[in-house]
Amino acid sequence: MRSGKRVAREQFRSRIGFVLVSAGCAIGIGNVWKFPFITGESGGGLFVLLYLVFLVGMAAPILTMELAIGRATGRSSVGAYRMLEKPGQKWHLHGYVSIIGCILLMAYYTTVSGWMLDYFVRFADGSMEGVASENVKGVFDALMANPSEMVSYMALVVVFGFFVCSFSLQKGVERITKIMMTGLLLLIVVLAVHSLILPGAGEGLRFYLLPDLDRAQKIGIDKVVTSAMNQAFFTVSIGVGSMEIFGSYMSREKTLMTESLTICALDTFVALVSGLIIFPACFSFGVSPDEGPSLIFVTLPHVFIHMEGGRIWGSLFFLFMTFASFSTVIAVFENIMSFGVEEFGWSRRRAAMVGCLGMVLLSIPSVLGYNTWSGVRFFGNKDILGTEDFLVSNVLLPLGALVYLLFTSFRFGWGFDAYLREANEGRGIRIAKALRPYFRYVLPLLILVIFLRGIL
Repeated sequence: MRSGKRVAREQFRSRIGFVLVSAGCAIGIGNVWKFPFITGESGGGLFVLLYLVFLVGMAAPILTMELAIGRATGRSSVGAYRMLEKPGQKWHLHGYVSIIGCILLMAYYTTVSGWMLDYFVRFADGSMEGVASENVKGVFDALMANPSEMVSYMALVVVFGFFVCSFSLQKGVERITKIMMTGLLLLIVVLAVHSLILPGAGEGLRFYLLPDLDRAQKIGIDKVVTSAMNQAFFTVSIGVGSMEIFGSYMSREKTLMTESLTICALDTFVALVSGLIIFPACFSFGVSPDEGPSLIFVTLPHVFIHMEGGRIWGSLFFLFMTFASFSTVIAVFENIMSFGVEEFGWSRRRAAMVGCLGMVLLSIPSVLGYNTWSGVRFFGNKDILGTEDFLVSNVLLPLGALVYLLFTSFRFGWGFDAYLREANEGRGIRIAKALRPYFRYVLPLLILVIFLRGIL
């Protein structure tokens, strides 16, 4: 191991600050549309049970590895690897890949976040009132065809995110994310209660949560299992160091498994309750929920427009979605900025200015991919945004998680004993040394299954 002690750096003001910021990074747009849809499609409660098993048995342990590397060193990915790797080793190269992954993630995520902000404004100012059912899809199509509007909202997301991060950890990232996450949790409960009291909501609730083997068998039990594995893995954003940075800011008050399970529980709460908003509302109005952007930007606006008080409920829903996306943006921007501060000696404000300008420029292609550059296609006819999403979700995240596994589980990396000492420091749930074979052989196999499934 290279010489060097844990860097003395700013820490979170409170444990709840760490939990909310870390959960905010994990909680994103996918929690709202993807989890409910896959749950309904894959047998309801059966999928939820499998998801929880994989969340506890796979995602949470790997999350402890990212947090352990950060907490042991007090540095972001590149510096952390450099401190922990043995002389002559090149593990720190994955730190650079992680930063590239975070940048690539934000290059398209900020565009989608801009859509959320756009729709919040549309509902709040009354623009969506009176839109005929057959024209709801046309509103979204018109947005996709308007690059200037999309660039404007994307730029607002980027500027706000880096502005928050330009302050100190406590005064910027922690303070603002705590406000947004508190608002998000309040909004999701209010929206869920409202959906549950709609006429006919019970049908949507039964479809969503009751175990249904017939539905599961239609798409194949094997696919249900792998879908649950995939969702558990991707939901906590492990593999590109977006969580590692918060490990570098955290205290040693609690064991890392305790903190990981807390983050996973909050993330799962938002995912589950999102379904309580979507399915009762859709079934109440006789609308079949669809997968992907059409659910958020076509199906649900259709429901809100025809709902009593729809302007208010639509505004609250897209405010909730804006909070969910912004919390992720701020968290990942913090990781990107920390890299600039540590590697180049920049001040936080300079890192924010460089990052802001660079991210706006790098995000423009995903915007133009829906209009001016719509003919540009990659990887099975995917547009620019779809290609960036594919590279992050199907390549960088699973392979990055595999690198973390190998680095923390074997002697040719940091080593399992060193990882275990760090992970078990503090009060709470401890990881047993007897789990070493599971960490070394079973978890890497599960990650490879996810990677191959995503590629193929």
